[in-house]
Amino acid sequence: MKKLLIVGAGGFGREMYAWAAQHPDCGQVWTLAGFLDDNVEALKPFGSFAPVLPAAGHHPSNENVYLCGLGLPPVKEKVIGPLLKAGAEFITFVHPTALVGARVSLGQGVVLCPGAILSADITVGDFAMVNLNSTIGHDASLGAWTTLSAQCDITGHVKVADRVFMGSRATIIPGKTVGSRAILGAGAVVISDVPANVTVVGNPARIL
Repeated sequence: MKKLLIVGAGGFGREMYAWAAQHPDCGQVWTLAGFLDDNVEALKPFGSFAPVLPAAGHHPSNENVYLCGLGLPPVKEKVIGPLLKAGAEFITFVHPTALVGARVSLGQGVVLCPGAILSADITVGDFAMVNLNSTIGHDASLGAWTTLSAQCDITGHVKVADRVFMGSRATIIPGKTVGSRAILGAGAVVISDVPANVTVVGNPARIL
């Protein structure tokens, strides 16, 4: 049986540890083996409930599989990229309470948290993350490394590019596009296309 290591022992990583323990593969396909994080004392305030191994210099093993426990796109890519190049095998994680409809394509390392809903004809790129109770409508797409925080709403025919970060309760109306590395602030309501490399906030969302 494989050993599952969660990359990142911060807040989201600790959440992923809880969600992973609820997955039917836990104890059947893999066992929870702890975390990779350069702060090996990260769990000390929480009772050191699992081992934390340093990420720097870690050599992936065929005995291990890995799960992304990082939320911010630049951090995800910076930490996970070298592990991928070294041959680490990342699982695609779908919590048992997430709902995934027909013809939904999930890339490597994708994380769907509890209550996530993906309806139909959706493409989700590698290492994208969909947090608690976020929804994605038909014919939509998320690019690689993109992160949706809790309770985001992506409606039909929306195209979100790579490395985008959406804050909690951000909403995009149908048919709009969001460019690479854009940031949507919490509660933003996007009613027009968002260019790459900008931050938008408010209702309606405006560029800062």
